[in-house]
Amino acid sequence: MTDKPVFKLQFPAAVPDETGRTILVTGGAGFIGANLCRRLIDAGDRVICIDNLETGRPENVADLVHNPRFAFFRHDIVDPFDIDGPVGRIYNLACPGSPPKYQLDPLHTFKTSVYGGMNLLELAKRKSARILQSSTSEVYGDPEVTPQSEDYRGLVNTVGPRACYDEGKRASETLFHIMQEQQGVDIRIARIFNTYGPGMDPEDGRVISNFVMQACSAEDLTIYGDGSQTRSFCYIDDMLDGLTALMEAPDDGGTVGCPVNLGNPGEFSVSELATLVLDMTGSRSGTTHRDLPVDDPRQRRPDITRALQMLNWAPKVSLRDGLVPTIAYFRGEIERQEKLKGNVA
Repeated sequence: MTDKPVFKLQFPAAVPDETGRTILVTGGAGFIGANLCRRLIDAGDRVICIDNLETGRPENVADLVHNPRFAFFRHDIVDPFDIDGPVGRIYNLACPGSPPKYQLDPLHTFKTSVYGGMNLLELAKRKSARILQSSTSEVYGDPEVTPQSEDYRGLVNTVGPRACYDEGKRASETLFHIMQEQQGVDIRIARIFNTYGPGMDPEDGRVISNFVMQACSAEDLTIYGDGSQTRSFCYIDDMLDGLTALMEAPDDGGTVGCPVNLGNPGEFSVSELATLVLDMTGSRSGTTHRDLPVDDPRQRRPDITRALQMLNWAPKVSLRDGLVPTIAYFRGEIERQEKLKGNVA
């Protein structure tokens, strides 16, 4: 894949750990990744966090950098690397998930899923580590069925503006499956649906961050299309429960390596979300409509039967309840940004 030298990583100190595990989280300075790092450390694990900081943010892990159980390395998983010492678990969360961001460099986005995925699979094989791939509901494309079960093969435009992400994730699922079947790598595949909560990038570009930031800034909420398209929103704590449950699910002879939907089956139209955000923020903002982006999905709702049966997992946090801390977080981000600009004494 590349002739670049292998980058060697080493945990900076021999820190006793309660669980006997060192866990690698790639994309660990991103929204889901940073929250996952925090949870794993709280559980007594040591965490090696890798992020190239193209979309991850240093402030997401600022509270962890002095924790002896945490080590951060700025590195791009497209380039080969190795880690000294044992690694028991690998969570691969590396890849921009926001359309405006993954479309900035579509070739690199695709390489992150494919080259990066292969590098991590080879590391998992060397370390005899279990590895979880963060796939996405975008593998279903603009679906013709709802809800979407793992058996649905999707409707993806292979040459559209979203293909670098959608097809990259589909290809990575194939890589993981092959490495399980032919090389015996212990894999997990999570198809993650829309996830939100504190720690999101205010400039993420997806609908909840857009709406809350606009409402709290007294700007009109931008609705693409007529607002009838639907999404399902999973609160970050529920998503972390699902990811860790999938990672730790016992091996049952291969079934546990199949893709598993993780998301909240509650379905809301974009217009309904806009109304809810305006109500909860008390904003007097209006709404404005723009053309629907190419290949934007008309509906998105997970069938989580497999997660219920395999993991005994289902989300617990309602959208209204999850928006309370999310809105508070974004208000804090706006205040922080204004102070940095010198607009607040």
